[in-house]
Amino acid sequence: MFKKLLLAVALSASAGCASVPITGRNQLSLVSDQEINAMAAQEYQKVLQTSRVASGGEQAAMVRRVGQRIQQAVETYFRQQNQSQQLEGYQWEFNLIEDAQQNAWCMPGGKVAVYTGILPITQDENGLAVVMGHEIAHAVARHSNERLSQQMAAQGLGGVLSTAVGQNPTTTQNLFLQAVGIGSQVGLLKFSRNQESEADRLGLVFMAMAGYNPDGAVGFWQRMAANDQGGNIEFLSTHPSSSTRIADIQRELPEARKYYTAR
Repeated sequence: MFKKLLLAVALSASAGCASVPITGRNQLSLVSDQEINAMAAQEYQKVLQTSRVASGGEQAAMVRRVGQRIQQAVETYFRQQNQSQQLEGYQWEFNLIEDAQQNAWCMPGGKVAVYTGILPITQDENGLAVVMGHEIAHAVARHSNERLSQQMAAQGLGGVLSTAVGQNPTTTQNLFLQAVGIGSQVGLLKFSRNQESEADRLGLVFMAMAGYNPDGAVGFWQRMAANDQGGNIEFLSTHPSSSTRIADIQRELPEARKYYTAR
């Protein structure tokens, strides 16, 4: 255990640090984007193959439309910051899954899924942009990469994901599934408080840049809280909604409004 702790410290000290866009927070980065994006793409396809994917209809078209607009906003932001390389290897996908779960998620590499169960709460396209902006923000802020890096360091695994898989495939695979929130607990990853706050802030900016009114975020989170009876909404089980969170969002709105131009 002591050797693992020493290795974790050494890896943390020697690893290249990444910075979260907009917030500027430094984060541990032991795993390459190429590796985690490739593994996420494989798992995403498994989810689609075992789910009822809505290929047609207005709701599916809306999910793709909102996703593509936020994708363009994200790409524009990173280009303006001369950081487009951070999105290399992204192969965006936006799918609507016919399921009563009130949930949505985005894997590394831009792999997005929205469940039909959350649409009555989003109510309209702007509300959907709140959800998708938040989830996409988790991905572009590399939160899953950060979590996986922390877990691999704690387990004393190396910083190359493929090597770690070869050395300890079961442990590494489990860590990966937990980090990106997929498998039997798909979408149920509980991000840290810092990560949730960052996703809220970044999501507001990205939806505003995409031409959606960020003020709609307050109403969405209020509706989520009102619809959560007995703590059964899966989206809220990992994305806690509270008066404190809504107050934080209201405090971030002036920044997001600077990016907003209605379409």
